[in-house]
Amino acid sequence: MAAADNVRTAPRTYGNWRQPASAGIGGLGTLGTGIMMGGMVMTIIALTAGGLGAALIVMLIVGSSLLLLMLKDKHNQSALQRLSTRIGWQRAKMAKHNIYRSGPLGRTPWGKFQLPGLAAASQLSEYKDSYGRPFALLFYPSTRHFTVIINAEPDGASLVDEDQIDVWVAHWGQWLASLGHEPGIIAASVTVESAPDTGIRLRREVMNNMQEGTPAIARAMLTEVVQTYPEGSALVSARVALTFKGTDRSGKRRKEEDMGRELASRLPALTQSLNSTGAGAARPVNAQELCETIRIAYDPAAAGLIDEARSQGMSPELQWTDVGPAGAQSFWDKYRHDSAWSVTWQMTQAPRGEVFSSVLSQLVGPHPDIDRKRVTLLYRPLDAATAARMVEADKRNASFRATTSSRPSARSMTEARAADRTAMEEARGAGLVNFGLVVTGTVMTAEQIPDMVAAIDNLGATARVLLRPAYGSQDSAFVAALPLGVVLQSHLSVPAGLRESL
Repeated sequence: MAAADNVRTAPRTYGNWRQPASAGIGGLGTLGTGIMMGGMVMTIIALTAGGLGAALIVMLIVGSSLLLLMLKDKHNQSALQRLSTRIGWQRAKMAKHNIYRSGPLGRTPWGKFQLPGLAAASQLSEYKDSYGRPFALLFYPSTRHFTVIINAEPDGASLVDEDQIDVWVAHWGQWLASLGHEPGIIAASVTVESAPDTGIRLRREVMNNMQEGTPAIARAMLTEVVQTYPEGSALVSARVALTFKGTDRSGKRRKEEDMGRELASRLPALTQSLNSTGAGAARPVNAQELCETIRIAYDPAAAGLIDEARSQGMSPELQWTDVGPAGAQSFWDKYRHDSAWSVTWQMTQAPRGEVFSSVLSQLVGPHPDIDRKRVTLLYRPLDAATAARMVEADKRNASFRATTSSRPSARSMTEARAADRTAMEEARGAGLVNFGLVVTGTVMTAEQIPDMVAAIDNLGATARVLLRPAYGSQDSAFVAALPLGVVLQSHLSVPAGLRESL
């Protein structure tokens, strides 16, 4: 018995995530295969009607289109996608849509510091849940989406048994799977932000608890701690944003008051279910806290002023129309906003193979070369019916790609086996969630950008994820990394189905 008790089990690993791909011939996808088939028909028609010259012209046009679709980089981006992104960026730059000026002296007619880009039309209100806790409710009129934000205080994995970490991960997976059964929920996001600690909160806590008649040596020691401890320390926060659709099952639009009352009764259960995932004491974020968070994100220099005001017992009392930047400008590969510069990356490939539960620990942790860093995981939970259709379609597509060749590659065979395992797990009751990753790094000066970029590249390698800068859409990607619950696919100019068929 003693020998059996001393046997240590192997650490648990995770993986088998899939990137669905459409069926096609030779890796062309559905759209490429359709272009090839249509091109063959058009070539025959041109040959019959216009002769060999017309047929050659049609073949050249079709061949060029197929070549643009087949040439892909390491991020699985085709030449056609890169070309369309570059053209879209040049059009936006020529129209000066990448420049934003707000406030009384800005270009906006209302004279407010409104948020730019995708969150410009958002509206903020506040309600109280069943426990009497105030919570912020964001409303996006263009998409009829409502978002609530939950503040989490993760315990961390330091000095925690491996068994307890496995339990947290299992409960987190169950929580994500349960979102597919939540009525009306369409997206969720988890934002982990690391920022330098100003030290004002520590100073306030020490000064408020220092008693009269304290020995001089104790007072001197505490004063030295207050002055030196904030140097190099970091503040890590985590927030969960849940986005709901503003229509009922019949498609009828719901009013903001009705959604506020419904979410007020559902928030206690949602926050309580997060406690078992290692998120700590979860509570809803009120309107004032959300305003401060977004204000600091666009102007990090305001963090010290807000902390100083709170240390003196005064609340900044920000309004939603005051949290946007006074000036912002989006470049091809970076974003300037008020007092800082930011670069945002998007995940193009999840970790290949099996990973441990600590795979993202270094990516989400503080880094000396990055003043502020946000790592946001984007989730789209799928209901049971949609999940069943998706896994079966992915299984058929993977099997088609593996059987179209007489000598299939090892990667296509591996993808077919992974699709089979996913379909089997879904049939046994497992949930299906689409996910993505967005990373935003912020520095105070432009000279720090190269060091920040090198640091993120190294951190992405430790997390075994493939990161690509959001070229041409840095402003939109910056908003996506904020805990605002913006559903990106609802704001795409190109339909999501067409993008997936590429």
